Amino acid sequence: MPKTSARLLALLSLLQTRRDWSGEDLAARLDVSTRTVRRDVDRLRDLGYPITAFKGPDGGYRLDAGSQLPPLLFDDDQAVALAVALQTAAATGAGIQDAAERALNTVRQVMPARLHHRIDMLRVTAVTPSDARPAQADSRVLMAISTAIHAREELRFHYAPAFRSAQDQDQDQDQDQGAADRRRVQPHHLITWRGRWYLLAWDTDRADWRTFRVDRISPGSPTGPRFTPREVPGGDVASFVTGRFRGSGGPADWPCRGEVILDLPAADVSPYIHDGAVEEVGPNRCRLVLGSWSWNGLAAAVGRFDADIEVVGPAELKAAFAHLARRYAAAAPAPVDDGSTIGH
Repeated sequence: MPKTSARLLALLSLLQTRRDWSGEDLAARLDVSTRTVRRDVDRLRDLGYPITAFKGPDGGYRLDAGSQLPPLLFDDDQAVALAVALQTAAATGAGIQDAAERALNTVRQVMPARLHHRIDMLRVTAVTPSDARPAQADSRVLMAISTAIHAREELRFHYAPAFRSAQDQDQDQDQDQGAADRRRVQPHHLITWRGRWYLLAWDTDRADWRTFRVDRISPGSPTGPRFTPREVPGGDVASFVTGRFRGSGGPADWPCRGEVILDLPAADVSPYIHDGAVEEVGPNRCRLVLGSWSWNGLAAAVGRFDADIEVVGPAELKAAFAHLARRYAAAAPAPVDDGSTIGH
């Protein structure tokens, strides 16, 4: 029989792997009697672990949530995953960078040497694209929204305008919030998109789905009445939100998608394509399938590559190129006659 301390750690590790364990299963795993399991469970309870016993044919035990966070056990892969997640916490915009750094130091202090090496070899620097311009969200606001989502309670909040003049910024907090847009919504999901936090909610006053930037939300108190959550159009939150940000009515796919041939190697094109498809068709030619919120927008996106373009289709994309060609020609300065023309 292993020593008591080692057995307690083994028991705790088992309780963390699944929700319910029968006393007989635990005894068999630990190679002890069910009476020893009961005594070890009592010892873990004395250490602050909220283990409850449940009734049934065999009876059993469950590790529940308590009022305090007791020490946790992680296997090697879980410890590495936790360290990587803490290193990238700064890019979430959740305002938890300092806390994440302290937590990472705490985890590393108790890691065995074999894991120290793996973590040191996997140093992560989270870089957000420059065009994303992440805004920090207050962790207290995130928690308030999350609590309302979990409780299925309507949320009332002030929504600050996207742009404020210097005079507006000089006003005090109360005046600024008084000028902000008051909203009443049924909150459904917290999401992240390009370095920012957003709330997806049903706006009860506008009778439509809306996304709100969390860094512009000032929650009110108390929350409103409980509601029955409605289904997001299409049933998939990620697809619906992706479609909204792309400017379509809801589906994840772009409303306009076309195909072209570029006189460029695929390797030169693929780094600048997010969710398009690039295929090599020759030494210096590639096929590009790309989407956009409009045909003109798609033509402009393809036109940024310094290469000859062959439009495969559809006809709407060809018409968009023709439209932009006329627009660009009209914007170009008229050629200057330098007198070198032969003739008159």
